[in-house]
Amino acid sequence: MANRFLIRAGAHYSIRGGYSGAAKTAHAQGAGAFQYFPKNPRSLGIKVWNAKDAELCRRFSEQHGLLSVAHTPYPSNLAVSREEEPDLFGTTVGSLRNDLEIAEACGSQGIVVHFGIYKKSNPLQGYKNVIQCINSILSGWKGKAKLLIENQAGNHGDMGMTLEELVQVRKLCEQPERVGFCFDTCHAFAAGIWSGADDRFFWSKAQELGFWDLVECVHLNDSVYPSGKRRDRHARVGRGFIGAGPLQELVGIKELEGKPLIMETEPGADQTYREDIGLVNGWAVI
Repeated sequence: MANRFLIRAGAHYSIRGGYSGAAKTAHAQGAGAFQYFPKNPRSLGIKVWNAKDAELCRRFSEQHGLLSVAHTPYPSNLAVSREEEPDLFGTTVGSLRNDLEIAEACGSQGIVVHFGIYKKSNPLQGYKNVIQCINSILSGWKGKAKLLIENQAGNHGDMGMTLEELVQVRKLCEQPERVGFCFDTCHAFAAGIWSGADDRFFWSKAQELGFWDLVECVHLNDSVYPSGKRRDRHARVGRGFIGAGPLQELVGIKELEGKPLIMETEPGADQTYREDIGLVNGWAVI
């Protein structure tokens, strides 16, 4: 007799109709999870959000078993220097704290933020900057929403490509219990740390580090380019160089059961994600 494995597949949805609108769209497309931008994705400005809409999002999600995460704006950079760029550091911390507060109000798991970009000659300073920024964002934070660091593809430099970096940075933060991870499959494939099918070394390394226990959500993206090319170009599930098999194997990891699986790809022919959500949900029988 087949066993059921809890899968919460979904996609990234617009908040044009509010946070509650994103939740309703996700539910209508058969999703068990969704991702949204808490504000303008190209701005670090502070947003005064609609508290009633956020509460409606939270209640609707609870009623329909939806989990969600907020994706921080693209200019967010955890590796910004507090000493060299104090104004930008302050703006970044304020923006990400604002995102965290919005995510909390919407009942989301947390905010996804890329590891960070630091292109100067001393990489250790880059890691120090990331830790300082995270500590500042979480200073005094008492909410349930976590800061979720996303692994990087290597298209903007060497930082944040490996599981070891993510785990070590979290360990060195003042409040590691408020820090988790978002694992992006395309980024890992592009960075060359995961080659897809039959990559036993990757699986053993992740288990050895206890990485999967710290993953709060997955960006379930296939890749337009082969492994190790450092090209961050997402493809629909099963339509890229990773393929459906390795992605299904990853989704079946027991530590990831019930976690949000977010597709950041183009929609199907009907301009929805129903087809891809249905495909991934079909992996629930093991």
